[in-house]
Amino acid sequence: MASTNPIQFIQQVRSEVAKVVWPTRREVFLTTVMVFIMAALTAVFFAIVDLLIRSGLQGVLGLF
Repeated sequence: MASTNPIQFIQQVRSEVAKVVWPTRREVFLTTVMVFIMAALTAVFFAIVDLLIRSGLQGVLGLF
């Protein structure tokens, strides 16, 4: 493995960082909103599933 001196390393890092395509403010905002929407939908889904399972178990255990 070849060693690179610190100056070359920093130059290489800067050239690689220059290739990165950073998201726009709008893209970040839309992605954040979508994450919150998906989290809310997931929470609602699992709340409904929890209610159904609880009702089912209460019905079954109520027979005994």
